[in-house]
Amino acid sequence: MKKYILLTLTALLTLSMQAAKKEKKQEVDSLGRKIKTGWNFGVLPSVAFDADLGFQGGALTNIYYYGDGSQYPEYIHSIYAEAAYTTKNYGIFRVNYDSKYLIPNHRLTLDATYQPDAMCDFYGFNGYQSIYNQDFHKWKKDPAKMGVLEDYQTRAFYKYKRDLFRFAADIEGTIWKNIKWNAGLGVLGYMIDECDIDMLNGKKNVYDPSIDRYAQKAMNKNVEGLYEKYVKWGIIDQNEAKGGWHPYLRAGLTYDSRDQRTCPTKGIYADAFFTYTAAFNAKYGMQADAGYNHLQFNFNFRHYVPVYKDRVTFAYRIGTQNNIAGKSPFYMNTYLNTLFIQRVMYEGLGGANSLRGIMRNRILANGFAYANVELRAKVAKFDIGKQHFYIGLAPFFDLGLITQPYKLDEAAIKVAYAKDVVESTALALVGKAVVPRPLGDYFALDENNNFDQSHIYMPHMAAGVGLKVAMNENFVLSVDWAMALNKQDNAKWANFYIKMGYLF
Repeated sequence: MKKYILLTLTALLTLSMQAAKKEKKQEVDSLGRKIKTGWNFGVLPSVAFDADLGFQGGALTNIYYYGDGSQYPEYIHSIYAEAAYTTKNYGIFRVNYDSKYLIPNHRLTLDATYQPDAMCDFYGFNGYQSIYNQDFHKWKKDPAKMGVLEDYQTRAFYKYKRDLFRFAADIEGTIWKNIKWNAGLGVLGYMIDECDIDMLNGKKNVYDPSIDRYAQKAMNKNVEGLYEKYVKWGIIDQNEAKGGWHPYLRAGLTYDSRDQRTCPTKGIYADAFFTYTAAFNAKYGMQADAGYNHLQFNFNFRHYVPVYKDRVTFAYRIGTQNNIAGKSPFYMNTYLNTLFIQRVMYEGLGGANSLRGIMRNRILANGFAYANVELRAKVAKFDIGKQHFYIGLAPFFDLGLITQPYKLDEAAIKVAYAKDVVESTALALVGKAVVPRPLGDYFALDENNNFDQSHIYMPHMAAGVGLKVAMNENFVLSVDWAMALNKQDNAKWANFYIKMGYLF
């Protein structure tokens, strides 16, 4: 009897050991990664750097729910929250939710964001048709050598104040296999104004060339930035000058064969959709009455080609956004429409979220196209505790160009400019205004002093390399360096961006 019991216990122990081994094998995926289950979360400092926005400080949390881990590295629920501010007075206050499981067989994203921006970039319309003058907003210590007295205007010359409110909901369902339908609704609220110079200056030392030293003084309030000049010259209409609220509806098709969303190594993602946007503005009456209801079309294609297993991936993205009906206010053309909002901001074109190395919002037009090419290599993989990490390198090339330029009334602009010169000259004698620079300092002119249309369609290009540190295939820290290939897009060569996630 004892012998029988002993044999039985031995058999049960053997079976349990085999089951344990089987269970252990199930804890590792096909790539040898330990499978995550349940809730995974943590609070981290929101520390970043952007060549256009400065250093960022704040806090963020990213909460993932993996369930039993059967779909790992895909998550069941993702909740992202962030509150941060940058040294150039740009704020981020955001909550985002993403899931393919809350509504069975449908992907749902929800986003609520507030972005105060005391110094939003504005370089004029139509890319190279607008001249960029570095000396207009960057004073030098040696006026005798650098021409400060002649060229320097104000550090806010290419800036305006913009507060953005965004509420968005997007849903996606399957039509057949990887082909999906998508729809969305939301509202964008813009508050636009000239920069608050007193707030920006604070106790900042401003160079005073008249006494050749740093002095505590307010910047000349009578110096207008480019935004104020565009409003005065009628290039920006009064109905859109101060912003507005824009509810929108969106619908389209999506094809998605990626192996994962956050760090794909193979597959295709493509979408095509229409966005209808309404408009109203209590301050200047109904924008709808002024024709600001508009319809836009977007197309986006991403391709991830495995070069060597999951270690090396060739990735590229091409896309376009065009206005096909109605009139889009200038400030909305800085927004790159997208499905399933994952980043805090989608600016187009120029900057960390579109064309790295090129100044933020350098290319402003009714329609544009862009391309990004990257070679992503995971150079090292390792575990720290229970977390999976890899370090990667990604050289890249970015390109953007205009497809639909703003139609500028050259004759009307020249008349308004000439009137401004006369009025400002009289006020300048009593210190109440600054005379505008020659028209050629604002617009590209041909040999006959007419607007040079040939500059509009010239491509804007930049190149660089990125360093990636990824945890659990979902949390990615990116450090990108990029340089514009034309100084009209950015005179600096050291443009760094530290942010979360891949660009695409």
